[in-house]
Amino acid sequence: MDKILVLDFGGQYNQLIARRVREQHVFAEVVSYRNTGVEKIKEEGYSGIIFTGGPNSVYDEASPHFDPAVLDMGIPVLGICYGHQLMAYMAGGEICSAGSISEYGKVTLKVEKESPLTGQVPKESTVWMSHTDYVRTVPQGFTVSAVTDSCPCAAMECPEKKLYGVQFHPEVTHSEFGSRMLHNFIFDICGCKADWRMEDFLKESVASIREKVGDGRVLLALSGGVDSSVCAALIAEAIGKKLTCVFVDHGMMRKNEGDEVEAAFSKWDVDFMRVDAGEQFLSALKGVTEPERKRKIIGEEFIKVFEQVGKKIGSVDYLAQGTIYPDVIESGLGDAAVIKSHHNVGGLPAHVDFKEIIEPLRLLFKDEVRQLGRELGLPDYLTNRQPFPGPGLGIRVIGEVTKEKLDILREADAIFREEVGKAASEGLLPQAASQYFAVLTDTRSVGVMGDARTYGYTLALRSVTTDDFMTADWTRLPYEVLARAGSRIPNEVRSIGRVVYDITSKPPATVEWE
Repeated sequence: MDKILVLDFGGQYNQLIARRVREQHVFAEVVSYRNTGVEKIKEEGYSGIIFTGGPNSVYDEASPHFDPAVLDMGIPVLGICYGHQLMAYMAGGEICSAGSISEYGKVTLKVEKESPLTGQVPKESTVWMSHTDYVRTVPQGFTVSAVTDSCPCAAMECPEKKLYGVQFHPEVTHSEFGSRMLHNFIFDICGCKADWRMEDFLKESVASIREKVGDGRVLLALSGGVDSSVCAALIAEAIGKKLTCVFVDHGMMRKNEGDEVEAAFSKWDVDFMRVDAGEQFLSALKGVTEPERKRKIIGEEFIKVFEQVGKKIGSVDYLAQGTIYPDVIESGLGDAAVIKSHHNVGGLPAHVDFKEIIEPLRLLFKDEVRQLGRELGLPDYLTNRQPFPGPGLGIRVIGEVTKEKLDILREADAIFREEVGKAASEGLLPQAASQYFAVLTDTRSVGVMGDARTYGYTLALRSVTTDDFMTADWTRLPYEVLARAGSRIPNEVRSIGRVVYDITSKPPATVEWE
């Protein structure tokens, strides 16, 4: 099948580029520039290459660089952001600092000439910029095809060599015609066929898991969320009864969630075990306030529990996890910066007492995981379930995690989710809420109830709308919904003295507070 190489130079949106390609039903894979060379690229037979963005300057000797011979291979190349600058630098162009006119966020792109890349794109459209350097002088043989008010080379091209570069990010949803430009590159320039489907991924994954596991046994860390549920179904499809699903109740689940998970998965034709480890986790977290340290401790305790269970079961060879790509990229992939370590990625200890960790969903985004779940025949109530982080409420309690704080948050969170869910079912929400929850801050404030002074916690409410969780916009919940939640919570959860609503998008924030 045709495939596109996404050459990773350390940007935060690298896997999102691959996802956008796969949305066009063309296979794409992300490979670090460190792990491949021109000869390897030739051997793999890629139909096209996309240079990703990155946080560096091309003139920094320590920044990622690549063999300029890649530009003479005859394989179409699209450079994005840093990749655009690197292409110009490799071909002899000039890069300089944008200084005070750096562009961040939405800007207007002006197409100056017809180009295979910008076919069916209006003369003016909105794109997403994020750069401090720009191409001042294009290389010989290249021409500028688009500009912005502050960027004299927002897009360049050398059609004879099938080389194209854009300073903006066509892969993010904020770029109005970004998908069209990627479509033009994939089909019109690279000549790809749309021959990759989720059913192909399913078949390949089942075959790969069977081959890897052989006669061994697999222990799955099952949370009951979308990712681990789909992971369980996928591995069960491959190896059946050789899979044991272990649900670790770490004491940081949402209200009644532990019982709901057990009820749902006890009906499945798999070995299911529930382990109550709340005291163990809280003991390990005692006195810890730093978010990264909390995540790592939770990851370490998960592994300890699984190792203990594995020894009781006997002869368990592999640990399986429902890790998906947003977890990986935020924990730092290749040269990408670490945003926050996920308990099942950056939170794992250096040594685990298993032959190997199996993560069959590692290259999928949330919507692709849901699609895979439907391919596997999972019910809607599992595939459409709202995401819940593995560390649970432990990263929604700011500061030290205690049982008292968790109980407070559990009640407040349940009220908020009930009100949003009720509004959604009544059709009162102007936009879909992809994830909504409460956060117990470490701040107290003065209030008054019944003519008496109170000094309660400040609770933050958070709701985001997104299709991939790599970027997200805060949900415009109706005032009526916020008013009901803001009234019920202080009255029904007496330790809460004030309720606030988070109106920050991702970026600059992340979905979770910690």
